[in-house]
Amino acid sequence: MKKSVLTRYRVMAYTTGVLLVLLCLSMIAKYGLDVDGAADFTRVVAIAHGWLYVVYLIFAFDLGSKAKWPVGKQLWVLLAGTIPTAAFFVERQISRELDARAGDQAPAVAKA
Repeated sequence: MKKSVLTRYRVMAYTTGVLLVLLCLSMIAKYGLDVDGAADFTRVVAIAHGWLYVVYLIFAFDLGSKAKWPVGKQLWVLLAGTIPTAAFFVERQISRELDARAGDQAPAVAKA
């Protein structure tokens, strides 16, 4: 598996995670604190998160299919973009796992 597949997933996991946290904070500001301008900010962040979550789904599915994950693990990674802060923890766990697997599969250097 290419390193770029993991990198794409990591970028989208962080982006989706940050936008979801911003969305939660903006919803608190809009409904809980009644802050002026929070409605517009919430709308913009919600639209951005929605579209970028679709890209996250594509990249996460691509990563999962190339890593040959079971369905349950694949679903957990896909749903991590909908739970605030879960994307950060899942991304870290997946990165460690795949980095360790890549280290095991590294070709041995032949000595001359």
